Amino acid sequence: MTTPSTRQGPLAGIRVVELAGIGPGPHAALLLADLGADVVRVQRPGMLPGYMERAQWRGRTIVEANLKDPADVERVLGLIDKADVLLEGFRPGVTERMGLGPEAALERNPRLVYGRMTGWGQFGPLADRAGHDINYISLTGVLHAIGRKGERPVPPLNMVGDFGGGSMFLVFGVLAALVERQSSGKGQVIDSAMIDGALALSHMIWGMKGVGLWTDERGTNLLDTGMAFYDTYETADGKYMAVGCIEPQFYAEFLKGIEVDPEGLPQQLDPNGQDQLRKLFAEKFKTRTREEWTAVFDGTDACCTPVLTMTEAQSNPHIVARTGLIDIDGIVQHAPAPRFSRTPGGVPTPPPSEGTAFEQVWTD
Repeated sequence: MTTPSTRQGPLAGIRVVELAGIGPGPHAALLLADLGADVVRVQRPGMLPGYMERAQWRGRTIVEANLKDPADVERVLGLIDKADVLLEGFRPGVTERMGLGPEAALERNPRLVYGRMTGWGQFGPLADRAGHDINYISLTGVLHAIGRKGERPVPPLNMVGDFGGGSMFLVFGVLAALVERQSSGKGQVIDSAMIDGALALSHMIWGMKGVGLWTDERGTNLLDTGMAFYDTYETADGKYMAVGCIEPQFYAEFLKGIEVDPEGLPQQLDPNGQDQLRKLFAEKFKTRTREEWTAVFDGTDACCTPVLTMTEAQSNPHIVARTGLIDIDGIVQHAPAPRFSRTPGGVPTPPPSEGTAFEQVWTD
């Protein structure tokens, strides 16, 4: 395992116990590890080396424990005694029944930040129900808002619920609690719910709705393909360009790039003119390939960029220049983010292929 003295990043010296789960919990642990935290994942025996989520196990030490065995639970509590943070993603009440709930953990370690990651939260009518990203965001209005006019809602992968509203807010809560602990000397419990996080992510849309600038009709608003200048367009080779020229000066540069005279066109924000503009833009983009349009808009502020596949993104010059993607154990994945001037993080270590004995963890 990586020793504390070799950890790099602003969270070097912070110890995290991760009770193994799926989705946002492991992602939160990964993000903390990327920032230098020493993360120990408590995994059921026989679950290594893993498959679909193996990439999320980077930067960790893994110990194996049967949490139905009191002796193994006691070993985990021994780690909690030395930890700064615990992360768990079970349904409400599960860790309590294991003997690893907040009350037991904080009694042994009053400085512990106990992070709980669920979809529905620790209380409320749905708290004990199963769900996935699509379910959590469906109740917030977010899923309803994503899609084209007259078409059914489109799930935004699992970015909004699991990761945007889930793991990112769990990490946010953990870091806030660690800061507060510096003055109080005490830990606390974080109730991080994906449904809460998704609502927080949609704050701007709620604000626009509140002042009459957003309607519930999908595909008719500023950022949901309701405006012709914020959409994607097919090119001559069957690929796509993304257009996002909201500001007038950027819109003017966009029109210049596609060789359209603004004289006589509908006003940029006129809702009644969007179909005309969209038809015009679509016809223009079909006259050249994606690479030809990329060259046209290269070096401009027209906010017009190629829509790349994930494979193509690996060779994008900007991503390459920033080393935004790295290869870890044969899997291309994101580099640690954000970046720090004085305490940069190191390159994440590959996911472990075997467990570490409890006796070898945090021996100092």
